[in-house]
Amino acid sequence: MNPVLEEIYSTIIPSAPYLIAAYALLWVALLVYILIIVRGQKRAEKQLELIEEDVKGRTL
Repeated sequence: MNPVLEEIYSTIIPSAPYLIAAYALLWVALLVYILIIVRGQKRAEKQLELIEEDVKGRTL
């Protein structure tokens, strides 16, 4: 193998687990964020439905 490539790979490979862990943590954080947003949206939709029913009930 080329000595230059060997030196580059020796510096990159040891840090690979940290890089993989950082990406995994990023994806987990993104997934949790999306789940929180979706849950909040569902709650808001339920509250809006209740308000709409209440308004319909008052106008009849």
